[in-house]
Amino acid sequence: MLAKVYVTLKNGVLDPQGKAIHHAAETIGYQGIADVRQGKYFEVKLDSTLDESTARAQVEKFAHDVLSNPVIEDYKVEIV
Repeated sequence: MLAKVYVTLKNGVLDPQGKAIHHAAETIGYQGIADVRQGKYFEVKLDSTLDESTARAQVEKFAHDVLSNPVIEDYKVEIV
């Protein structure tokens, strides 16, 4: 089983890296990009003995406690 975890900055949190990427895109000729927000992506391989609900609960806690800063970041977990 594999968990995919997407971590992004919350709306309203300043994203200087996203702004730099946006500026670079404009500089090299990309048109029509209104904004860029950057984030993090993690793949977590899970033990095959876990059922999906237990796996999801563990990864949700892991994402909250370790992979993200819940004060300024949101996260989304997908189990595949």
